[in-house]
Amino acid sequence: MTIGLFGGTFDPVHNGHLRIALDAVEALDLTEVRLIPLAHAVHRDQPETPAAIRLAMLQAAVNGRSQFVVDDRELNRDGPSYTIDTLRSVRAEFPDRDLCLLLGGDAFNGFLSWRDPEGILSLANLAILERPGHVRTPDPALQHLLERHEVKQLSAGRGQIVISPVTQLDIAASDIRRRISAGRSIDFLVPDPVLTLIKAYGLYNSEGHSPDRQNGPVGL
Repeated sequence: MTIGLFGGTFDPVHNGHLRIALDAVEALDLTEVRLIPLAHAVHRDQPETPAAIRLAMLQAAVNGRSQFVVDDRELNRDGPSYTIDTLRSVRAEFPDRDLCLLLGGDAFNGFLSWRDPEGILSLANLAILERPGHVRTPDPALQHLLERHEVKQLSAGRGQIVISPVTQLDIAASDIRRRISAGRSIDFLVPDPVLTLIKAYGLYNSEGHSPDRQNGPVGL
């Protein structure tokens, strides 16, 4: 009964996000994956789109998919929020469930710069979702972390790190935003309900409606 936790700006959520989340469900035997949108990122560009609209896109994208749960706890929390705080919140809500934090390979490269990485490992397991050809940073400290915590297969508990290959879908939210701004199609890059919302709100189109940003620092 393991809950996967997958955070991001989701600006917009796209098929690459959803495919690797599904890969994680199947490969790691997860009961569900909770998709957790950030309000204010710490180690990446800030989202362009208000939180309420990004949340609506996520909900539309996974509607009818029981293995995916949209979790808005970071959007509803005041002040700076870090992954360690989110894990504590989820742990308090689900004290008897194992937690598995899902990270892309690039995010894991910067894991040791996050707030309290050892504390994160005391609360959850980590699954590094690596696409084929990903190059891990040659950081000795990161390598030492892997030597202490890496396993071939997750078991009950916390503090384990597993490398889990995922489907190669070279899709990026930044590229989707550029395509829309340039008047190019994003068909088959995002779920149809997300495309409908993007058009309805005129998102990422320099000539369309530009909704006000919603502030509120939340991040890694």
